[in-house]
Amino acid sequence: MFRTLSRRLMFSHTLPWLVAGPLLSLLLVNVVETRVLIPELSSELRSEAALIASQARDLAGLWSDPRQAQAFVERLDQPLEARLMLVDPEGILLASSSAADRDLIGQPLEHSELERALAGDIVVREDYSRVLRAEVADVLTPVLASDGKVLGVVRLSHPLTNVFGRFVRVRTLIAGLVGLGSLAGMVVGWLLAANLQRSLRGLTHAVRQLASGQPWHPLPEPQLEELAVLAHAHNALVERLRALEAARRQLLANLVHELGRPLGALRSAAQALLGGADSDPELRRELLAGMGDEIDRLRRLLDDLAQLHDRVAGALELARNVVSLPEWLPRVLAPWQAAADRKGLYWESSLPDDLPTLRLDADRLGQALGNLVSNACKFTPAGGTVAVGAGVAGSEVWIRVGDTGPGIAPQDHEHIFEPLYRGQTGRRFPQGMGLGLTIARDLIQAHGGRLTLDSAPGLGSQFTVWLPLSPLAAFQTPGPQ
Repeated sequence: MFRTLSRRLMFSHTLPWLVAGPLLSLLLVNVVETRVLIPELSSELRSEAALIASQARDLAGLWSDPRQAQAFVERLDQPLEARLMLVDPEGILLASSSAADRDLIGQPLEHSELERALAGDIVVREDYSRVLRAEVADVLTPVLASDGKVLGVVRLSHPLTNVFGRFVRVRTLIAGLVGLGSLAGMVVGWLLAANLQRSLRGLTHAVRQLASGQPWHPLPEPQLEELAVLAHAHNALVERLRALEAARRQLLANLVHELGRPLGALRSAAQALLGGADSDPELRRELLAGMGDEIDRLRRLLDDLAQLHDRVAGALELARNVVSLPEWLPRVLAPWQAAADRKGLYWESSLPDDLPTLRLDADRLGQALGNLVSNACKFTPAGGTVAVGAGVAGSEVWIRVGDTGPGIAPQDHEHIFEPLYRGQTGRRFPQGMGLGLTIARDLIQAHGGRLTLDSAPGLGSQFTVWLPLSPLAAFQTPGPQ
């Protein structure tokens, strides 16, 4: 019945009027009739009764002659809507404007407040009743002679039959207002539902486009707060997907480039060997050494890709062991010192013997340091210097890798740790997968440390690894790993 949002909103806006409307109508009818109409009738009757009493005061024979009294009443009956009665000082009904009272003329009038009126008090009685013949407003006004003697009583009353038309008009008006309120609620509910449906359909269509792989477009944010949050989340998702798509394309392009170089070299070396180069021992040795170097490059590339997978999958786990830094660091850096020598770089090392013992994953942290030293060797021209140092500062151990390469532009400092970022053309990081520094940072952070950079164009670069001192450093001396 209410499977659509528009129907539900229309029903929700109409339901209060349907439920509370009748109750409110009854309450309003009761309040208007008892607090407005009937007091208004009583006030009118009191004024008319006072006017009639002033006219009857000068007709002394009126209160002793029923025929004269009836003539007086009939003369006033035409402009009056209320029922008029004249009662003599003994409480006998002398005349009435209602034909239904003709049989009661000459008999005592039965009225609970008549004695008060004969005593000289003005009596006003209001009785809210649903009985048509009941008086809803009744006024008894004594007619006083000049000496203060009560000549008689003028009674004016309004039975419900006389004022029922007024009540009907009021009830009709209230019922009409409730009906208009219900109709207005339906219209407002429909308008709100239509506006909400348009926004929701736009969001639904946009989400379906994302799911089906169609072109992505950001959505304007509606004024409604909840829908604006949904649209903002959709737009953030679109931007994220665009970034991921750009990263995916960059990754594929870099991967093709990085795989193409060693595979091309391996193919050239294999063709040379098949073409007879293996007959020359020196040439064969050089070709095989070159093939080994290219295979090492492929292995490092695969390690970087595996590390990237672990980063995305959230599977980065450390196997911590007790590691003596004075013994571990030289072993980790030795292969890179040889690589620097082969390239014609100066190698500087400053590793104190009193470095502490830490609990860390030697393989993972060695991979992070290897990435830093590899970059330093790669981007430092022949004749340059690669410097490695370590020490303790406060509650941290630092390991610094510096070079005299081209340096890194300030605008690249905030991005070089992002995956697949390779820097500007002609600056550092013009080639490669753009994963080395990202992997190094993630591995160092996994150890509870941090990686900082100090670099400027033409002044080289310094990457510093900061590791927290573990409790072992407080009481253990350096020992074997």
